[in-house]
Amino acid sequence: MQPSPRRNVMKSALLWVSLLWPILGAAEESMQPASLEQLVQEALSHNPDIQAALQRWESAKAVIPQVQTLPDPKVGVSYKDMAPQKEMMYGMSQEVPFPGKLRLKGEIASRDAERLEQDYLSTQLAVIAQLKELFYELHFVHASINVVSKNKLLLEDFEQTATARYSVGQTAQQDVLRAQTEISRLLARLATLEQRRQSLHADINRLLNRLPNDPLGPPQDMHFTPLRHSPDELNKLLDQASPLLHSQQKALERGDQSVALAKREYYPDFELDARGLHDTAMKMNGYQVMLNVKVPLYFATKQREGVREAVAGREASFQDLQSLRQELLARIKDNLAQAERSERLVKLLKDAIIPQSSLTLTSAQASYAVGKVDFLTLLNSLLTLQENELEFHSEMAEHEKALARLEGITGVTP
Repeated sequence: MQPSPRRNVMKSALLWVSLLWPILGAAEESMQPASLEQLVQEALSHNPDIQAALQRWESAKAVIPQVQTLPDPKVGVSYKDMAPQKEMMYGMSQEVPFPGKLRLKGEIASRDAERLEQDYLSTQLAVIAQLKELFYELHFVHASINVVSKNKLLLEDFEQTATARYSVGQTAQQDVLRAQTEISRLLARLATLEQRRQSLHADINRLLNRLPNDPLGPPQDMHFTPLRHSPDELNKLLDQASPLLHSQQKALERGDQSVALAKREYYPDFELDARGLHDTAMKMNGYQVMLNVKVPLYFATKQREGVREAVAGREASFQDLQSLRQELLARIKDNLAQAERSERLVKLLKDAIIPQSSLTLTSAQASYAVGKVDFLTLLNSLLTLQENELEFHSEMAEHEKALARLEGITGVTP
């Protein structure tokens, strides 16, 4: 039977992977390892989201002196000619809000600036947490590539052994074919891991404001980070240090000031007008002073509704704060559960399962060499060890990712 075109394409693709993978791996391994600390500093300096949040904060701070300043005065000049009388008038008027209004506007603007400061800090934490998650995932991909590549070499040795045993009639041809099939599957897995590595590479460069194809070395070794705080301590840290929560608290404080300002709108504003007069016909000079009062005549449909609006807005901010706090507490609980699960699995895999799987594989190799076990037993021992090693690296990454998310929520290292 002739092989199908699809099978030929698959074999060609796997051949290219087997040829190009050592070249790609060697090129990357020759680069300087990527340090997470250096990447974090680069993200803080160059990430567009962080820089945009910083500029919004700077913009809000510039609003404070503007709203605390009196409105611009008006300067006027008029000339009246009614023969034989000619009169010139010149002067200035200044609007003066009721005492306390400018102060309250300044406090509202200050709360806005403080809220945007907390948004800036929470943006930093969110970007850093995302960067750490990508970094740990990239570390897992590199570790997986190493595990799969190592097992590919072992399978090639198994294939040679099976081929030698088949040539002398000590085993069936299916052992050789099964070894070749598993090698092809590992090559396919390497291709998938390489695609994932490139995607993570591009995502990290995006956070660093680099071009997607800019070089990035392999990640430095990842170490297990134990939890430093209990669940109760993390819940307290949420109220004390979380910029996410503090931002909403500033919005609530702004609502309090908005209510006070809305109530102050019941009081009138003033306008002081001072003018000088010059009568050219009579050759006389004089002056005129006028005080205008803005009367809140339509308070029933304006000021009163303004107070209702401010009170409703303040209550909405309070409910938003309660909702956000409950959400963050739930996220802390969820990530703690993930971290604790990963910690238990990492310990179990490292101290028991992987050593036992390694001994099983060593025993199967020795037994297969003398014909005491079949090839399927040997292959299962290898694949079991491989999956256990991949799970170990996966749980290590998941543990560190959970801690990164907790840091992004609470604002401190958990």
